[in-house]
Amino acid sequence: MPTRRTILAYASGAALSAVFGRFAEAQEKNVIEQPWSLEGLTGTYTAPREQPRGPAVLIIAGSGPTDREGNNPGGIRADTYRMLAQVLAASGIRSLRYDKRGIGGSQAKMTREEDLRFDHYVDDAASAARDLAGRPDITGVVLAGHSEGGLVAIRAASRAPVKGLVLFTALGRPIGVTLREQLLAAPIPENARSEAVRILDRLIAGERVDDVPATLAALFRPSVQPYLASVLPLDPAIELGKLKLPVLLIHAGRDLQIGETDFAALAKARADAAILQLPEANHILKRVAADRAANLAAYGNPYLPLDPDLAPKLVEFIRAVAP
Repeated sequence: MPTRRTILAYASGAALSAVFGRFAEAQEKNVIEQPWSLEGLTGTYTAPREQPRGPAVLIIAGSGPTDREGNNPGGIRADTYRMLAQVLAASGIRSLRYDKRGIGGSQAKMTREEDLRFDHYVDDAASAARDLAGRPDITGVVLAGHSEGGLVAIRAASRAPVKGLVLFTALGRPIGVTLREQLLAAPIPENARSEAVRILDRLIAGERVDDVPATLAALFRPSVQPYLASVLPLDPAIELGKLKLPVLLIHAGRDLQIGETDFAALAKARADAAILQLPEANHILKRVAADRAANLAAYGNPYLPLDPDLAPKLVEFIRAVAP
């Protein structure tokens, strides 16, 4: 996700804050939020106040230090997952969103970065899904993974009793392929780009790289390389093709990070999947103008709502697979 902080170009923060404040106040009257914890993971369980039983969605965060709300200390303050939980609750659907191990309230779940593997995230998601499925107020669980969290959801789906799978702007090809494209398109000096691609190629080949320049440490520092080695070989489309449960694929037309090619790979792997196209949404599911500046501005705006076309199809799918 982009890390630059920007200001929304087409509305003032004060005006948006007032509107969102009134909306949130109305929503809170009909929603119950409770703290949740399991084996070192912490999160928030959200439920409609007047619905005794119903389906639940496990929201699985994307890459990096992204927390349960969909925010990131690198400058992302969009509240995407919190908004998603509120939208679902307004339609009578429960949800659980949690901090990944090593992040936020789940920091103690990871002691050393070099010990982290992709399968740890998968195990955590599967454990959370099993915990949800065991609640008496839940009729069925749907996994919903965003970005890299989509691959986590795909892998976790076979390890827990779930009814369906939702993939929000998810990777459709090996993460090394997508990362290479992002590096080639990024507005960075050419020497930094060449060095980054060189390091990535060595990691894909199964090598360790100790001589990582400080400018690229955020991506390739030695302590994160064992994690990268555990996720680079995985192909999301192949993994998705192994699953038989119902799938909803959501594509954002103005996604600057994961594009049409990834979506097409997932759709080909599961030709029977339900499809939702959001042509004006960006990677964090906010409707934005076509220019890059407006797109990036949305990442720092917690008042900009989710794309209004998201909820109807999402709710319809969840109710169909987990009534």
